[in-house]
Amino acid sequence: MGKPYFAITFQILLAFALFLSNDGDDDGSVQDLLRAYGLPPGLLPSAVNSYDLDRETGLLEVHLDSPCFAKYDGLVFFNQTVRGNLSHGSLKGLVGFSQEELFIWLPVKEVLLTDPSSGVIFFDIGVAHKQLSLSLFENPPDCSAGGEDQLQLAVQMIRGGPGEAIGSQEQK
Repeated sequence: MGKPYFAITFQILLAFALFLSNDGDDDGSVQDLLRAYGLPPGLLPSAVNSYDLDRETGLLEVHLDSPCFAKYDGLVFFNQTVRGNLSHGSLKGLVGFSQEELFIWLPVKEVLLTDPSSGVIFFDIGVAHKQLSLSLFENPPDCSAGGEDQLQLAVQMIRGGPGEAIGSQEQK
């Protein structure tokens, strides 16, 4: 009578251990992962190839086909790799995600969803916290490379700030 209980207990523990050891690649899409962490599925673009999540540290690394532009309420730019620390309702320490504000590209440092019923999500863009409608993030946006000049200008602005990009444009 003790053996069936041992076998069932062993199977449950084995299934739980396999679940905990999963590195994120087999969990489904990155949109499913975002939902599981209380974030909207459209926070990252549809051009995501793969992602890695270190469940111990929360470090999420998302890989796209190439750097690209997308639109929410304004233009955003995603590097080919986007990194951040994922926890329930937030992505902090973001790298590789920028938003255009008044013709200036500002890095998105944090995305926070404190109360889904409020209908808003917060973006920390360094100089301000921006509230956006949660409905903008229901579906992953399509990403486009844009024109080569636009892409190069955006990359330069994101890496070195607007001064370097303006200077490099004048030299052409």
